[in-house]
Amino acid sequence: MNCSRSLTPPTRHIGKSRRQVFEEIERAALALPSERFEYAEWKTAKVHADYHVEVDKTFYSVPHRLIGRRVDVRLTYRAVEIFQDHTRVASHVRRSQRSGHVTVNEQMPKAHQRYANMTPAGLIKMAGRIGVNAAILVERMMRERPHPEQGYRSAMGIISLARRYERDRLEAACERALAINAISYSSMSAILKSGLDRISPAAEPVKATPSHANIRGGAYYQ
Repeated sequence: MNCSRSLTPPTRHIGKSRRQVFEEIERAALALPSERFEYAEWKTAKVHADYHVEVDKTFYSVPHRLIGRRVDVRLTYRAVEIFQDHTRVASHVRRSQRSGHVTVNEQMPKAHQRYANMTPAGLIKMAGRIGVNAAILVERMMRERPHPEQGYRSAMGIISLARRYERDRLEAACERALAINAISYSSMSAILKSGLDRISPAAEPVKATPSHANIRGGAYYQ
């Protein structure tokens, strides 16, 4: 029989024994946490123009309003949590592979959300239905930007031109844009509006060099 409880005299100030105080207050505080301790690292990162932060060579999205801001990143074995001013603004399952993007659609600007389910390969395939030059142009639009997603809108603009122009004209305009390194939707639109897609570069007249006092002319080198 355990008599320790009855043998412990009450304290003078509270009228209870130390054992009673332990049972009523302290024992519950000794319970172990329901979840096991998980090691975490903290880092700081800057939000890129495409509303992602780079963590361990992988890009994770944050609300686009934080572009250009510095945030704190809590990195565990399973998760990536992102904080701004001590408030968690994003949480992602950590990728096992060190590459690619992890993006939450709701964190994207409204103008980008419409392209959320697209991929570079899918856009190139759509452009390929117009022609080889269109596919090459769209591929370059995404490849030459820091992140392919930044070229989605321009690529879709090129593809949508097929609703207004014949396929042959659009393919010729893409060929011309590639030749002069004009890799943008605005350049493509200008080529089509001006009808330059109908003119072969070899057929264009060569403009004469304007006369100028500082131009020596061919006789100078005789």
